[in-house]
Amino acid sequence: MTTDAMTTGEILRYSAFTSDPSGGNPAGIVLDATRLDAQQMLAIAAEVGYSETAFVTERDEAARRYRLRYFSPLAEVPFCGHATVATAATLADRTGTGELVFDTPVGEIRVATDIDEAGISRATLTSAPTHSRPAADDEVDETLALLGWTREDLDPAFPPHVAFGGAEHLVLAAGSRARLAALDYDFDGLATVMRARGWTTVMLVWRESERVFHARNPFPVGGIVEDPATGAAAAAFGGYLRAVGAVREPATVQIRQGEDMGRPSELLIAVDPADARTRVTGRAVPITG
Repeated sequence: MTTDAMTTGEILRYSAFTSDPSGGNPAGIVLDATRLDAQQMLAIAAEVGYSETAFVTERDEAARRYRLRYFSPLAEVPFCGHATVATAATLADRTGTGELVFDTPVGEIRVATDIDEAGISRATLTSAPTHSRPAADDEVDETLALLGWTREDLDPAFPPHVAFGGAEHLVLAAGSRARLAALDYDFDGLATVMRARGWTTVMLVWRESERVFHARNPFPVGGIVEDPATGAAAAAFGGYLRAVGAVREPATVQIRQGEDMGRPSELLIAVDPADARTRVTGRAVPITG
């Protein structure tokens, strides 16, 4: 049975956090998954082959409210930022801009949509409340060993943390752009550690300036070597910056991701020390052909 025959609607493909379909992070979107069970959704996600595919399992068109589930090629995930942005842009393209409400496994996620000056759909999601805690020494040491990094490779200004923004991510800050660029890790070993710890990605960052960070996100638990744009990790990173005192007044921070893998992405996060939520903004465009 083909994927199309399994679904009640077409499978759409959008790239999130970019204005160019060859950049950003591609996501599958199934706007009508009301008749699909979890195994069918997993099979579709595996066939699509992107890091995540979003499925709309319930809808209230009048209220612009939708229930979403997210699947990687290997498993269901509780939340996916880039697939949320892609789904919001898809709905904006079809039903018009404005606010959407998504009911997800991590709770209600509100997304504001509009059209940018170039005519491209843009979405701003408000994350679940974030939190961040210092990573334990054993968590850091076993991960560094699998990355082929040492403690000397880290930026002492940004301590390792486990940050949550809908899912948990280990945050490690590289001391140099060269260290971030040279990513070559033990795929199976890191996947095993991440499953045991409950981490969705490891977020590796390097600070270019006070409000610009570069990021790379290994995602072996989803069967993907690296994510080119990770909205959930960006939300968690907002909470991390708040927790470590790197943002002491409301600020917008740019995250540049995907450049080292040829899929440049831009994620903007709005962080307010008085608000545990992060607002993550990105554009999204359809992938055709």
